[in-house]
Amino acid sequence: MTTLKSQLQDDLTASIRARDELRSSTLRLTLTAITKEEVSGESARELSDDEVLKVITREAKKRREAAEAFAQGGRAESAEREKAEGEILAEYLPQQLSDLELESLVAAAVAEAAGHGAEGQRAMGAVMKIVNPQVAGRAEGGRVAAMVKKLLAG
Repeated sequence: MTTLKSQLQDDLTASIRARDELRSSTLRLTLTAITKEEVSGESARELSDDEVLKVITREAKKRREAAEAFAQGGRAESAEREKAEGEILAEYLPQQLSDLELESLVAAAVAEAAGHGAEGQRAMGAVMKIVNPQVAGRAEGGRVAAMVKKLLAG
């Protein structure tokens, strides 16, 4: 078993013993998503820590989007629960990049793409291809794309 998945299971056991309903339900849902990912496809397999991290990232994004939808729908209590679940999942994710760190990585990628002849808005794909592996898991794709557009626009 991967170390991240076993940590999730250990934390689930601890939260059940502590009678922490919010944490235990969040971890149960996340472990279910991981198991579902493991058995999807042609044969069952064990996920690596990177793949488990992607599942946790996807689950955290679902919580953020649900919280926004509940807030817009006037259901503040549900929105708060989704935010709290997202914060629990954030504990298992790597530290997010600050705007300055992200901007410097994207600026370097823009310069590298320009060195290969890609310029203007048409360079978006080339820059994203360079910067995505560097920020994987540490910045949301939409945030990265917005920064790339901003720097390509000048």
